[in-house]
Amino acid sequence: MGIVKCCREQVVAVSPDTPAVEVARIMGEKNVGSVVVVTGDNRPTGILTDRDLAVRVMAQEKNPGEVRASDILTRDVITFQDSMGIYEAIQKMTNEGIRRMPIVDDVGRLIGIVTMDDIVRMLGEEMAAIAKNIEKQSPPMQEAGAPIPM
Repeated sequence: MGIVKCCREQVVAVSPDTPAVEVARIMGEKNVGSVVVVTGDNRPTGILTDRDLAVRVMAQEKNPGEVRASDILTRDVITFQDSMGIYEAIQKMTNEGIRRMPIVDDVGRLIGIVTMDDIVRMLGEEMAAIAKNIEKQSPPMQEAGAPIPM
């Protein structure tokens, strides 16, 4: 199964020159904990999280109206190709210690994002479907304490 199956296509993205205060406002309005910072041709240049805002702006007492997204983003953003398999993505996320992964097409343009939460939710749904199938094909369960027929 490809990673694109569980990615969110509605990605919240901002330009590098977006003020930190506007990034925070957008995160609040969209109810997200991160935004992807993209160039004019929609290529990810970094990712900016609510934690980045807290640690790199608020904790350092910087003016959030003057600080730009490009000043505080995490630059070494790891992107995944839309054709990457789900298990390969999980392994890469684990190895890199990341929770959010922008998904790009073959030429590097942003087409979606997947989070660890999305993957856990999707795997949970798959496990529930498997359990339902097993239950359908299994004999009925005995009540606790009922004698076992011979």
